Parts: sequence; structure tokens; C-alpha cells
Amino acid sequence: MNQEKSEIIQKKAIKTKESCLNGFTAFGLEDEIYEGVLAAGFKTPSEIQEQAIPPVLEGRDVIAQAHTGTGKTAAFSLPAMSRMYLDRGVEMLVLTPTRELAIQVSDEIYRLGRYAGVRTGTVCGGQSYHRQITMINRGINVVVATPGRMLDLLTSGSLSYFEPSVVVLDEADEMLDMGFLDDIKEIYKFLPDERQNLLFSATMPPQITKLAKTILKDPVVIKTVQDDGSTNSDIEQQYCVIEENEREDAIIRLIEDQCPAKAMLFCRTRTEVDRLSCSLGARGFNTKPLHGDMEQAQRNEVMQGFRKGLIDILVATDVASRGLDVSDVSHVFNYHMPFDTKSYIHRIGRTGRAGQKGIAITLVTPREYRQMGRIRKQTGAEIRLSSIPTLKEMRLNRAARLKQDLCEHKPLKAAEKLIRSLEETMSTEEIALKLASMILSEQAESGPEFIGLSRSRLERIIADEKRDRRQRRKDKFAKRFKGKKPPLKGSGKSGSKNNTPERKSSSKPPKPRKKAAGKSKKRK
Repeated sequence: MNQEKSEIIQKKAIKTKESCLNGFTAFGLEDEIYEGVLAAGFKTPSEIQEQAIPPVLEGRDVIAQAHTGTGKTAAFSLPAMSRMYLDRGVEMLVLTPTRELAIQVSDEIYRLGRYAGVRTGTVCGGQSYHRQITMINRGINVVVATPGRMLDLLTSGSLSYFEPSVVVLDEADEMLDMGFLDDIKEIYKFLPDERQNLLFSATMPPQITKLAKTILKDPVVIKTVQDDGSTNSDIEQQYCVIEENEREDAIIRLIEDQCPAKAMLFCRTRTEVDRLSCSLGARGFNTKPLHGDMEQAQRNEVMQGFRKGLIDILVATDVASRGLDVSDVSHVFNYHMPFDTKSYIHRIGRTGRAGQKGIAITLVTPREYRQMGRIRKQTGAEIRLSSIPTLKEMRLNRAARLKQDLCEHKPLKAAEKLIRSLEETMSTEEIALKLASMILSEQAESGPEFIGLSRSRLERIIADEKRDRRQRRKDKFAKRFKGKKPPLKGSGKSGSKNNTPERKSSSKPPKPRKKAAGKSKKRK
């Protein structure tokens, strides 16, 4: 029996390997790189991988526009590692906007290239200068760095040999937002003229396009996203209208109702992150904060725990979470409205990655309702208005989930023995009733019965917003034709029904008509 099982497992492994390699063999990568692809669990290439790997493998410069979480790291690292000479020291430099992303990218490149003997290292703040200099001088193959620290090492003159043949700008638009553009330009002054340049970005603002023209030579242009500011269709987007003083009760109720497997909760300030993380922790939620005031070692520990599933809810600021790529985030909660549409797209983009489904829920006050309207208009996304569940609805939902869990759960032998012993003093129905009561009482809901605006108040807000929108359109129209006579309906060249040409105006007064002869008699 055990032999049959092992044979089945072996056959499945061979089948998985064949399906994986069938998707990647067409690229012509090195055999050792294929081993890394298989170990990473890749089955078929993503869109960005299909389009980027061939030109990178040919040594061409590439500028690629793709969302985070689509396999960009593999798209540039797999072909670059296939072309590496491992005895030449640093062959690839990857620049990223944040320390967390640098560590994440370095880890992934190591996993993909370990069978080929590729050595990687991270260069970022919060670590020893001397250790980083020694690491590079000893001849690692891939350096993943943040721009600030990389520039410090280059200007110090401590690097004995640093001539990477491949240079990658990852999340270029995020680096622009964080003010790294000047540092990047300075870094390129230290790099060899003969190099392959790769630029990856989710958006292409004018400054990034201008930078690309100066550093890329005859690049292959790849685009897997739309420029219309649209959001990922795999994300179900919702918003709930609440009063300002209901935020904490609302977020707790939503987390209890949604039961997220892994969630990110975004706040505006670091103080708010710490306060809310403590508040959720006191209520029994497995949560940790992440913001810029934390020590780098502490931030690394939190991110490692979140990736491994040791932390269920990560409470973070926008800046601290930039570029993070955690594939299995099921929910994103916006405690406050983000400052702009770009931040909204960035936040909710933490879920719904790699073809998985995700849910994003935003808390909105009456004051923020108009801002949500702008986000809906600019993204063109269906962001559904939802209500916060009442306590009664929560109890019903919990009972339904318990019923489903009981139906799907396989009984244990130890449980059977326990039931047999309990049946000596109680009936089966009484045992089931008490067990269900124990489970439900352990998950008792808290907070007020109703959270959020009443239906009538919400309808008034929606009506007011529609009226204000119409008024804004009227004001815009009036401003456009200020001091001019607005065109009448049906007038003008295109819409006029009367095609008679207008009479030219003259500065001379019109001549009086002559009276007809014989008709000058006065009326009696």
C-alpha cells in the first residue's frame, strides 16, 4: 500500500514538472534555472514573463509597464541569470524603492537561481556599511539595493570592482514618488557604458518616460496594463458610509464578519497604526503594525511573520507597505480614505494577485463621500455601496458558517470516544446543543447593534451629491460662457435647421423706407 502511494506521488511530481517545463522550455533558459523555476512552483509563464523573457535573454534593453504581483522579478531575473558569468563578481544590480522590497526581491532571485549557484545580497539602510562593502568586494553576483544606500557606497570609493552588466529599475514610479530620481541619475554615472538596462513600472509618468530616454538604448516596449487608471478586475471593491466616531467599531465588525485569511489594514499616520494595532490585539486579533518609525530589523521580522502566516492582519501606512508583494492577501481594509486615486489603486492592489480573488473595503464618512465618487469615476471600477452588518445579522452569519464547517469537517476517533462517554449521562441532542453553544459563545459579538448611517440619511447624502454634481456642471457651463451669450439649442452651424446665411452687420444706420404714393391719407 505504501509503495503504491509513493508511486502515485512520484507520478504526480513528474507530471507537475513536465507541465511546468512545458511552459518555460520555449525560452531556452539554462537547465539549472529550470530547477529553480520548478522549486518556486511556477506552472505557466505570466503575461509579463512571456513578453519580457525573450528580449532580456537576447540582451535587449526593455521598458515594461506591469502591475505588481504579476511575476516581474522572475521576468527579468530568469533570463539575466541565464546569461551570467558567475566568476565576474557583480553581474546584476536591481534598484528598488524600499528596504522591504529589496529583501523580498533578493530572496526571490536567490530561490530562482540557487541551483545555478547564483549568490545574492541586499544593500539598504539599517545594516552595516562595512559588511555590505565586504559582501560586494568578495564577488556576489546580484546586488538588490535601495538608491540612497547604493549611492553612499559608490561615492565612498570603497568598492574595488563594481561593473554590473545588467541594471534593473524595479517599481520605477514608486521611486519617483519617494524622491529618488536624483539619486538614480547619480548612480548611473558610476555604471559602465556597456550594460543592459531594464525598467519596470506600474505607471509611466512623464518623468519616468524622460529618464527612460536617457538610459535605455533602442528598448523593447512592453505593456500589460491600461493607462486609464483602472483597477484589478479580480478585486471585489466595496465601501461603507459611517460616522467619524464609528471607525473602530466598524472595522472590528467588518473583520469579524469577513473572517479574512490574511489582511492588510491601511491607516494614514504612524500613530494611528500603533493605536489601532494595539486595540485589535487587545480584542484577540493576531495583528502587528508596520511603519517608518520602526527599526529595520523589527520591520523585517514583521514582514517575515506576515509572509509565513504567523500574522493575520498587518496594520500599515502607505509608505511602509510600498512595493510589498505577498501573494495570498485575501482582504484589504482602508481605515481612512486614501489621499488620491493612485494611493487607492496602490492599496487595494495588495490583494487579488497572481490570478487570485480579493476583497477591498473602504470606510467613508459623509465628508469623504464626494472623494469616493471621484475615485469611482477615475478608475471606472464598480465600487459597491455596502452596509455594516448588525449584531443580529452577525449571529445569523456565524451560525451559517458553523453549520457549513460542521458539514465539511471530518470526525476524529478521539471525538467519537468522547461522544460515547458523554452519552452515558446526556442525550445526543443535548450534547450537540451544548457543544454548539460553547462554540458560539467563544465568538460572541461586541459593539452597538447598528453601525453606519441610517437608510434615510444615506439617501439624503446621495441626493445631495447628485444635486451638487448638477450644480457644478451648471457653474462650469456658466463660467465657460461668462460675458458671452450661450448658444441656443438647435443653433450653430452643425445643429441649425435654418440654413439661411446671416446678414452682415453694417456700421451705417438703415435707410428709412419710402412711403408708397397715394397712401399718405390720414385715417379718420
